[in-house]
Amino acid sequence: MPSADRVFSALSDPTRRALLRTIADQPSATATTLAADLPISRQAVLKHLAALTEAGLIDRERAGREVRYRVTPQPLSDAVSWMADVGAQWDKRLAALKSQFDPRA
Repeated sequence: MPSADRVFSALSDPTRRALLRTIADQPSATATTLAADLPISRQAVLKHLAALTEAGLIDRERAGREVRYRVTPQPLSDAVSWMADVGAQWDKRLAALKSQFDPRA
């Protein structure tokens, strides 16, 4: 699956978006601390963290017995760039349509 597809798929879930936001605010969070703020089990949090890791949005680092998570912004930046490119293409198309149908344009 291309990188942007994995990012958008991971971000389509509100729980994953909440986890990503929390990890951005609390670098080096653990699954246990993340689960404490959510109405889901630690095991469910781990599954969501795996999806975010697979999309490249977070990185994990073992510190003794704990695994700590931190945001890796590059995949999100790549997705934002892709959206900007698509938006620019639509702007060009819409401007061309407007000039065809609006004699003042």
